Amino acid sequence: MKARSILFLALAVVIAAGLSVLSYFGIGESHIMGVQNIRQGLDLMGGVSIVYRAASYTPSSSEMNDAIRLIRRRLDNKNYTEAEVGAQGTDQIRVDIPGVEDAEQAVSEIGATALLSFKDEDGNTLLSGNDIAGAERQMYTPSQGAASQYVVALEFKPEGTQKFADATTNNLNKTISIFLDNEMISSPTVNAAITDGKAVIEGSFTSESAEYLARTIREGSLPFALEVLSINNVGAKLGATALNGSILAGLIGTGIVLLFMLIIYRTSGLAANIALVIYVGIVLVLLSLFRVTLTLPGIAGIILSIGMAVDANVIIFERFKEEITIGRSIRSSVDSSFKRAFPAILDSNVTTLIAAAVLFWLGTGPIKGFAQTLAIGIAVSMFTALFITRFILRSLVGIGISNPRMFVPVKKEAQA
Repeated sequence: MKARSILFLALAVVIAAGLSVLSYFGIGESHIMGVQNIRQGLDLMGGVSIVYRAASYTPSSSEMNDAIRLIRRRLDNKNYTEAEVGAQGTDQIRVDIPGVEDAEQAVSEIGATALLSFKDEDGNTLLSGNDIAGAERQMYTPSQGAASQYVVALEFKPEGTQKFADATTNNLNKTISIFLDNEMISSPTVNAAITDGKAVIEGSFTSESAEYLARTIREGSLPFALEVLSINNVGAKLGATALNGSILAGLIGTGIVLLFMLIIYRTSGLAANIALVIYVGIVLVLLSLFRVTLTLPGIAGIILSIGMAVDANVIIFERFKEEITIGRSIRSSVDSSFKRAFPAILDSNVTTLIAAAVLFWLGTGPIKGFAQTLAIGIAVSMFTALFITRFILRSLVGIGISNPRMFVPVKKEAQA
């Protein structure tokens, strides 16, 4: 029994040390599961935050979702893989791009709406970019003997094919102008009805401009035009200063908590401290593994969940003290204290998780980061407080520590 308890204690210490090393260094050159692989938010890494607003009307929720999805794809295509996109209110879209210093370039690259429309001579819109299935740069020869030129070849979706067929049928010998963001880029005359769902955009294209237009259309025509509402730059130096200050504050706070638990709760505090080190290691590994974006509020969420993890241990140890005071043995007091504390710990953590879920659902940007880290921290803290701490306390009793005063400050002693 004693040998097994010693083995279990050694295992807990090894796990704590192993998680500490893993979370600090990670695995391989990519530092998988390490802190260096944790995605940093805009306020930590520096970058640009852009808020767009629907220019002409309040879009529907489905149109907002389409716009967010298309902007997200455009960001990915521009290698802004760390960027965050989300709705803000009913008609605004917030884009946070860490690591970008040139805000104007970012706006020009991701904010081009590519609002493509086909209009008749009276200005009526016949088709939109949503009716297009694909766009490619091609070389095109308009007639025999004519010089070849770059064009953008379009292919329409089934519904768009019918719309284009109707448009060309009803506008024979008339022009159908093609507009991109209300700027006319071509105005061909309809010589025949086009029913096969294929057409070309002609203009004074170079190879690069034709490819740029084709790529812009492929990336998606937004269902509504966007205007820039605000641009905020966050300097990388400011972000690094904020990160270093937050880490220092977190380390100092955690150190004070560890010292407090050790002084007040003695051997029980030691068990809680080992569990707390395991908790921090697990949280950091999960943040790295699942690529959660860490923000300053997110760090606050982690520190808050550390406090709640310790709070759960305090509830358990106070129940332990009560059991010892009424004359129970240490071994039975350990089991009874966890059983009695469980409902209170569960209720308090569940209510906090509900609050985190609401913040994640309705919040934007850093608020979501806070909700994510808080929820992860609460879930892990429940596990470490209710299982890891109990496991370590049982092992401490098993190695022969029988004086109740070694566990909690009590006046009356009990037998092991």
